[in-house]
Amino acid sequence: MLVRCSAQILDDTISALRARGALGIECVVLWLGKRSGDAEIRIAETYIPDQIAARDYFEIPAPAMRDLMRHLRGTRQILACQVHSHPFNAFHSTADDEWAIVRHEGALSIVVPRFASEVRASTFSRDAAFFRLDQGDVWRSLSQAELAMTFQVSTL
Repeated sequence: MLVRCSAQILDDTISALRARGALGIECVVLWLGKRSGDAEIRIAETYIPDQIAARDYFEIPAPAMRDLMRHLRGTRQILACQVHSHPFNAFHSTADDEWAIVRHEGALSIVVPRFASEVRASTFSRDAAFFRLDQGDVWRSLSQAELAMTFQVSTL
């Protein structure tokens, strides 16, 4: 499955991650979109749920999850990806594995290092760490070759 998003979606995501990072806390941004045929999801919206966060932790409380589900139904979109920040290196922690918001096979979880302080839309694919949920319910790091087939930034 190819996930395609715009540079504007990346800019909005990076801005949100940086704003929370400036406070010394993690942040999660959800990417919502629509399927375009069987092989592509086009990201249409960044969604920042109410969340509880600390330097190395975030949680979306139950009322915020209900708000998200209501929003998805109302806009007829799907939850395609989650993007969140880490204070230092980008990796998928045990907590990230267990508490991921996106749980469907092929889902993407993207981790941005250093609270997004150094990433730009033009360097996002290189600076962030990308993980895909496989058939065995395991988050697996994507190689650069796999990433090129899985994630693209659209100029449209």
